[in-house]
Amino acid sequence: MEANINLTFEEMWEKIMACDRTYDGLFFTAVKTTGIYCRPSCRSRKPKPQNVDFYTNLNEVERAGFRACKRCQPEVDHSPDIAVVRKVTAFLLKEYREPLLLQDIAEHAGLSPYYLERLFKQETSDTPRSYLEKIRIGKAAHLLRSSSLTNLEICYATGFQTPSNFYKVFRRLHGCPPSEYRKLHGRA
Repeated sequence: MEANINLTFEEMWEKIMACDRTYDGLFFTAVKTTGIYCRPSCRSRKPKPQNVDFYTNLNEVERAGFRACKRCQPEVDHSPDIAVVRKVTAFLLKEYREPLLLQDIAEHAGLSPYYLERLFKQETSDTPRSYLEKIRIGKAAHLLRSSSLTNLEICYATGFQTPSNFYKVFRRLHGCPPSEYRKLHGRA
């Protein structure tokens, strides 16, 4: 499955440094010096950024001559429902700026909202809504660290409909408001 996930190199690098398993299957980390590719969640020693290429397609990374990591086994699907979860997560990563409802996400997946929510939570430990919030806040945190956009501009650029919800979700996921986060993690 080809995934269009709209992540920059820096964002993908952040995901592999955090060993974020929610991005498994959406992109692969190929290490030029070893010839091996991994899942974003792989716990193996992290390569230098200049030695890394990212691929969004399993066939593409293998055609490029990389072989699968024996530790994280990126070529193996661990669940029969993982294809649906990947389809939904790729959709959320592509459409995170849009005002999405569970019904919209379920229609894209071809499932009922109830069944999608149950299956998604079983596979990711998140509901589609909380996963979407994490994507949006991840994008917001990246923008806070790397841009001069105001908090309000970032709020709307990342798909939040109201600043109050943006601040509430940001504080819940990062333990501080966006302005404090920027002071702690922004450019000097």
